[in-house]
Amino acid sequence: MHIEEGVHLGDLKERMDRFWQLSGQKIESINNTYDHAQGTPVYTAAGKYTTRGWTEWTQGFEYGSAILQFDATGDDEFLEIGRRGTVEKMASHVSHFGVHDHGFNNVSTYGNLLRLMREGKVPEQDWERNFYEMALKISGSVQARRWSPINGGGGYLYSFNGPHSLFVDTIRTVRALCVSREMGHSLMGDNDLNTSLLERAIEHGKATAKYAIYYGEGRDSYDEWGRTAHESIFNVNDGNYRCPNAQQGFSGFTTWTRGLAWAMLGFAEQLQYLRTLDAADLDAYGGFAAIEAIYLKAARATCDFYIANSASDGIPYWDTGAPQLHRLGDYTERPADPFNEFEPVDSSAAAIGCQGLLRLGRYLRNGFSRDADRYFQAGLTVLHTLLDEPYMSTDPDHQGLILHSIYHRPNGWDYVHGGAKIPYGESSMWGDYHVREAVLYAGRLLDGKDYHFYDCVR
Repeated sequence: MHIEEGVHLGDLKERMDRFWQLSGQKIESINNTYDHAQGTPVYTAAGKYTTRGWTEWTQGFEYGSAILQFDATGDDEFLEIGRRGTVEKMASHVSHFGVHDHGFNNVSTYGNLLRLMREGKVPEQDWERNFYEMALKISGSVQARRWSPINGGGGYLYSFNGPHSLFVDTIRTVRALCVSREMGHSLMGDNDLNTSLLERAIEHGKATAKYAIYYGEGRDSYDEWGRTAHESIFNVNDGNYRCPNAQQGFSGFTTWTRGLAWAMLGFAEQLQYLRTLDAADLDAYGGFAAIEAIYLKAARATCDFYIANSASDGIPYWDTGAPQLHRLGDYTERPADPFNEFEPVDSSAAAIGCQGLLRLGRYLRNGFSRDADRYFQAGLTVLHTLLDEPYMSTDPDHQGLILHSIYHRPNGWDYVHGGAKIPYGESSMWGDYHVREAVLYAGRLLDGKDYHFYDCVR
């Protein structure tokens, strides 16, 4: 991608104002017309949100989007949509032992509502605060229960595929453990065995950095700085690592760009969180400097890989090893083409990744790193692209907010328009939610403020 040095936060204000107007229209349309009897809205088909039953991992994004809309605009209509949906629909996600998505579902809803209460945007009520706090406490410990040990020490929160499976996605959902820990909670087991949620969060981060991210150190024939594996496979009998794999990417030896983006944002957020902890809290896990070095290496590597492998406008194609990508020629030297005939772009990866770039830049600025501006400007470049057509959805009849999102290319789940050879022009609940997060974050920075996932408890 070509980083636009001339783009500044202030230049995006008009686009961000327009964004929130369009965002509100989309949320209202879904709220007024979507039939929840069919399941959770996941992605659009011909412009209308539909479902794809798997793990209901997108419901928190639906109601979290309404909460972010209220945060940005102060419109109580959206607070009511988000609050009512959280109370009525999200309890099953708090106690769901079978998924690795607690950060997605529960921090995006209960966490955002609690944050707004702490910020004074939602009236303080003891029962409501206690309700959100209880949900977040339980969610963190339930998520931490999905634990597989690694031979030699450490372990990971395993994916819904089973105890052998470490997903790169989960580096972002690990924030559920951090929030629960900040409220004094822990994981209690047989014989009252008390396990630290901070320990599990840190060990999971270390495992993800070690096994899901590549650093050009000769690990295999395709080792490249920042290449990311969607899934890492372990032998559960002895805890040994076996191989990389992909569920939604092309292969274990290529980089599925949404998985890359999860790592970019997840490690950047965890770095920001680490910096808020007392140094003594981290001594048992190697100390702040050692943990920071691991996380920072992973964050830098993934962000560098994104910059090197995205189109010139900052939009990535769905997998950097997609089999027909070569037919597009040197695609990194020109803007992404979502209407090409060979391989789809994935705007949802851009929506997630741009916030990771912005947050890493902010983190490095606090450390006076000379690379800080490069990452921050890369994030602004991506956001600048997303806030305009052909990615911003201006059609009032289309329920999606950011167009050209991809869900599961290998399984063929994405809607393909008649006569087209690849999917394009559709949206996803995670893409729409994360672009709202990115725009809210950029707006806070423009106002000289900030916000983090852990602000709900600090």
